[in-house]
Amino acid sequence: MVICIPSGITEVEKRAVKDSAEQAGAREAYLIHEPMAAALGIGLDVQEPVGNMIIDIGGGTTEIAVVALSGIVCDQSIRVAGDEFTADIVDYMRRQHNLLIGERTAEAIKINVGSALTELDEAPEDYQVSGRDLMTGIPKQLVVTYSEIAHSLDKSISKIEEAILKALETTPPELASDIQRNGIYLTGGGALLRGLDKRISQKTKLMVHVADDPLKAVVRGTGIALKNREQYAALLMS
Repeated sequence: MVICIPSGITEVEKRAVKDSAEQAGAREAYLIHEPMAAALGIGLDVQEPVGNMIIDIGGGTTEIAVVALSGIVCDQSIRVAGDEFTADIVDYMRRQHNLLIGERTAEAIKINVGSALTELDEAPEDYQVSGRDLMTGIPKQLVVTYSEIAHSLDKSISKIEEAILKALETTPPELASDIQRNGIYLTGGGALLRGLDKRISQKTKLMVHVADDPLKAVVRGTGIALKNREQYAALLMS
């Protein structure tokens, strides 16, 4: 069994993950870092002496790592990701519109009109939201626009941008020039947020590529590592 873990995980958490796998009946359990699995999943050659920067925005954490020669050279792991975006939307609807919505509705808003920029070239249609009016307690409907949602997500996206800049600051100069040439790769569900690649590109002055199927990049990479355990032995922790 190969399990992917955040790069900022502690030894105690690693042990707990491994114990859970063994209790579930795994004869051999290996761990692989999420950014490394994502790099494999989008088809990068992680064994080459070339630096690649991966940003994996999942549900609970955002993993930012520079990978080269089968290892993570520098990384940042922050607990701001998809779940935080959803919470931001719930909070915004309550403060701005006195409307109480559930997590599932907030998730639907994020998918339909979620955006990282207040101005998009291809704007999604406004989205109708149903919830409970906090003043009267009666259910009500209203329409939200993508620019409203971009405002509500701004603080969390700024935290991700800060972490990216921090990771770039600690990158060795040779690898930094590789990243300058190849750009940054975005994976994870958060990569689907409209305009996020453009916003990160404006902040870092680097090219940003969104993976073809960002949602499945990590799981695909984990599968590749599992299938070719001998070839990728250096990536797996037993």
